[in-house]
Amino acid sequence: MSASARPLTVWSRTFPALPAHVRDARRFLATILNGHQRADDALLCLSELATNAVMHSYSRQPGGSFTVRAHLNSRHLRVEVCDQGGPWGAVTYASVDGETGRGLLIVSQLATRWGCEGHSQTGWHVWFEIQAGQGRQ
Repeated sequence: MSASARPLTVWSRTFPALPAHVRDARRFLATILNGHQRADDALLCLSELATNAVMHSYSRQPGGSFTVRAHLNSRHLRVEVCDQGGPWGAVTYASVDGETGRGLLIVSQLATRWGCEGHSQTGWHVWFEIQAGQGRQ
């Protein structure tokens, strides 16, 4: 089997939805991506999505959690952050001097693709994909 045809490997881990655990989620992904040429971009994207889950979803309620899933082969990385739901409105971006509102803009610039699937009552799966060897857009 050629390197380009290697099957996808999947990792998954659930974290308490507390701000300190965003760092733990980054460490989890960093271990998986050790040596991957786009690891820094992926870690920044994960940080943004995990922070959104902790700050804006129902996961932030006492006892809440979020799950990180990473799908990786030699050419493709997909990372999903799954939360416990909540309102998902239109994407808005920060004002020039605003302190929040740039996370999804960052993800859209670094990732090949990104999106959101799910429902406010059952949970959201916000994901991004990065192709190996593809530079920043």
